[in-house]
Amino acid sequence: MKLWSKGFEPDKMIEEFTVGNDRELDLRLARYDVEGSMAHIKMLQSIGLLSAEELDILLKALGEIAEVIERDEFKIEDGIEDVHSQVEFMLTAKLGDVGKKIHSGRSRNDQVLVDLKLFMRDELKKVAEAVEKLFRRLQMLSEEHKDVLMPGYTHLQVAMPSSFGLWFGAYAESLADDMQMLVAAYNIANQNPLGSAAGYGSSFPLDREMTTRLLGFDTLHYNVVAAQMSRGKTERAASMAISAIASTLGHLAMDVCMWMCQNFGFVSFPDELTTGSSIMPHKKNPDVFEIMRGKCNRLQSVQNEIALLTANLPLGYNRDLQLLKDIIFPATTEMIQCLEMADFMLQHIRVKHDIINDSRYDYLFTVEEVNRLVLDGVPFREAYKKVGLEVQEGTYKPVRSVHHTHAGSINNLCNPQIALKFQALMDKISPKA
Repeated sequence: MKLWSKGFEPDKMIEEFTVGNDRELDLRLARYDVEGSMAHIKMLQSIGLLSAEELDILLKALGEIAEVIERDEFKIEDGIEDVHSQVEFMLTAKLGDVGKKIHSGRSRNDQVLVDLKLFMRDELKKVAEAVEKLFRRLQMLSEEHKDVLMPGYTHLQVAMPSSFGLWFGAYAESLADDMQMLVAAYNIANQNPLGSAAGYGSSFPLDREMTTRLLGFDTLHYNVVAAQMSRGKTERAASMAISAIASTLGHLAMDVCMWMCQNFGFVSFPDELTTGSSIMPHKKNPDVFEIMRGKCNRLQSVQNEIALLTANLPLGYNRDLQLLKDIIFPATTEMIQCLEMADFMLQHIRVKHDIINDSRYDYLFTVEEVNRLVLDGVPFREAYKKVGLEVQEGTYKPVRSVHHTHAGSINNLCNPQIALKFQALMDKISPKA
């Protein structure tokens, strides 16, 4: 059954090509299709297009479909195009003509849109919750290891003293930056398109504010054309947020891979969390973080794929947009999996405590010595030349201690302030529905 059927069936080859993976992907939209339909028919009853009795009958039947979905028993039957057709078919099969009234005042276009908005809103909230969990882990590790010094690098050359407190804390605050983009994507998703119909409104006196309240949206897409134009924009904003998070996580994964290498040896993991070699018995490979790095790099390409898919489309709905589900649905799932795996692995990370005692890190402390001389009254350029000459002549002797007290430095990590910044953003992702 097709919602647009006019008494003929398309060629089977055409149908298979145009439907694609929709039947499988639409199973993730089923609960949202029922929620959107419930709100829609309540609104239809309020404007006189359904009787109170018809509303009760439809709500009861939709509730039963919702229970089927919750039990993971909902299926899109052969010959039925998508989730919207399946729900309407089930209602019509059970209720007859009453079931057919559910589609009054809406098009499949805004039906799909509201499902996707509700879905993306929930998916972005799940991503945010996974980010929050990793953020808390990183902050905890930052505090736990705040006094353990490690080399800092520029150009992969030994540069200045750093600490594990700074390293873990840096990735925590970077996730706070990424949350800014996640909140922006969430706000775009959290607008009600229902009532825009095919993109040009309806001659029915639809109460769009009512469905906005019922579905817990913060606001609605007022202009009906703009509502249809939001398809693609929501996915693009979500992909940009995912890309930002993936970039941060990919950087972290790269650091861990490098720090696990014997040439560094800064961190390690229990044997059971590493993998081995088929011929080298000593190997303990960071495969989890290498796969994570690869997945995060791939996730950063999603926004380009969406941008290319939606570039220069003419106004109104175009079937190209159907392909967005193939791109964004797996992306949110994979992002959450990567975040959860990172949190799991970091629960078991082991930090080396005596790294800087190695003589190869003597020059980490040259800047400390320059600054000490400056504090004693020596002009900076003179102090710089003096220490530089000691390095050249091999007479430099490092003092392995740091005294960094300004905000955000080794001895003043500002983790509580960063936590407040993150929480303020997290508080903005809380659906009313």
